[in-house]
Amino acid sequence: MSDWLEHSVQIEVETPIDQVWNLWSDLEQMPRWMKWIESVSILEDDPDLSRWKLASGGFEFSWLSRILKQVPHQIIQWESVDGLPNRGAIRFYDRGNSSIVKMTISYAIPGILGKLMDNLFLGRVVESTLEADLERFRQYALQASAQPQ
Repeated sequence: MSDWLEHSVQIEVETPIDQVWNLWSDLEQMPRWMKWIESVSILEDDPDLSRWKLASGGFEFSWLSRILKQVPHQIIQWESVDGLPNRGAIRFYDRGNSSIVKMTISYAIPGILGKLMDNLFLGRVVESTLEADLERFRQYALQASAQPQ
């Protein structure tokens, strides 16, 4: 039996929604701003499936993820179909010359271990890492928007 832990973080990016969406929806680029993500590979025979590899502190996990819902400039929702159990959504909010990016991630860890780890440190570590990931994305998007088209 597993417990699901969930974290939500958001950031305002001083970049129009079109560019924020284009950068984020290119899943294979995520290792550029997501610290623990080592690689993302879209499967050639099904573009809704992608293989993810997470590596941190000597731990390595991988999983196959399926896009459940994708609405341009609004949401990308996924769930894992094998490997590390996880699910979540990235939501995008248009603010004219800026955008809000809200990331919600849930993951399963075994019963009592999950309660202990979340209460002690895991929750804070994951949330601060996700906040730092969004800040790196913000910087990445600002750099991309400064590049001549």
